[in-house]
Amino acid sequence: MSFQPPTRRTLLRTIAGIGAAIAGASACAPANGAEPAVTSGPPAAPAAGKRRLGAEWESHTRTFMAWPALTSVWAEDLRYVREDIARIARAVGEYEAVVLMARPDQVAAAQRACGSQVEVIPLAVDDMWARDTVPVFVEEGGKVLGVDFNFNGWGNKQEHKNDGAVGRAVLQKYGIPRVQAPLVAEGGSFEPDGEGTLLITESSIVNDNRNRGKSRDTIEKELKQTLGVEKVIWLAGVRGEDITDAHVDSLVRFTEPGVILLDRAHPSTPPDSWSRSADQAKSVLTKATDARGRRFEVIDLPQPDLNRITGEGDDFVSTYANFYVANDAVFMPKFGDRKADDKARSILREHFPKRDVVPVGIDTIASGGGGIHCATHDQPGKPAA
Repeated sequence: MSFQPPTRRTLLRTIAGIGAAIAGASACAPANGAEPAVTSGPPAAPAAGKRRLGAEWESHTRTFMAWPALTSVWAEDLRYVREDIARIARAVGEYEAVVLMARPDQVAAAQRACGSQVEVIPLAVDDMWARDTVPVFVEEGGKVLGVDFNFNGWGNKQEHKNDGAVGRAVLQKYGIPRVQAPLVAEGGSFEPDGEGTLLITESSIVNDNRNRGKSRDTIEKELKQTLGVEKVIWLAGVRGEDITDAHVDSLVRFTEPGVILLDRAHPSTPPDSWSRSADQAKSVLTKATDARGRRFEVIDLPQPDLNRITGEGDDFVSTYANFYVANDAVFMPKFGDRKADDKARSILREHFPKRDVVPVGIDTIASGGGGIHCATHDQPGKPAA
């Protein structure tokens, strides 16, 4: 399979009774105090100062992360997922500034766990998925803007009273102008090449649980206007079998314009809807061209043997595609299948030759449905002093 249906993404046990009640906890709820300028509704089409969505390998000012707080989601694993988050934060903190958001009463504990190299700020969060809750940053007229995609708990599937307000709160704290997107999506939905091409799974956004009644054509037009992309390449994804409806960042990732790594199941894994999703993605990408007219080079990134990993659980997410590119480093999961871990590291070294490739153990995050990319969110710009 392309990636295992993750526990986080099948958290129906945590969402009973939430549904419509959570729908009222909008990501657009106002924060206290003044805030930067807001662009409401559909943004104007890019003009002279053309809007641009950069690539992850470009320079970062900082990385945002979040300290998970929901016992309803993590139960007895909360302690261990926090250890994984602290491990990632410390590792990334060796290369660039890391800001970790934590509930005010949990700041001291998070700071002790992450060490002095990580800045822990009091900002109420629910869970650890900063990729999806922090705004998507774009550049326009030489300035960074934050696009708030109105996080709604992946279609009201999980509690998000605090996470729904993270976008506005982060932008307010750092004085970054806010653009309110005219649709609902998450950061893990998008894979850009920095040159106008966007990869996305149809299942994760052309979906009534986010964008009821909106057609794919309408959503594509809104994405182009909001993010400044020129070409959207649609992959089918997998609908309704996980909480994210199959985000693209565990399936395909750019390493440079025109070059894509594609998650591939280990040969011992039986075929299912996830592996068919990877087959469909490869079929689309091998026939497509990017915004500059280039054909794609698609390279398989094989998963480990699930019989050899150190993590456990039927829903363990074993994709290496959910890596994170930081300043001077790439962070990849270490699953414990030494042969597969080494092969993935070798592939990433080949494609990021000027960066250190750093394996990080994330067994609890993976058993809970995510990866390193899901837990991190880059802000473009010059590195923080």
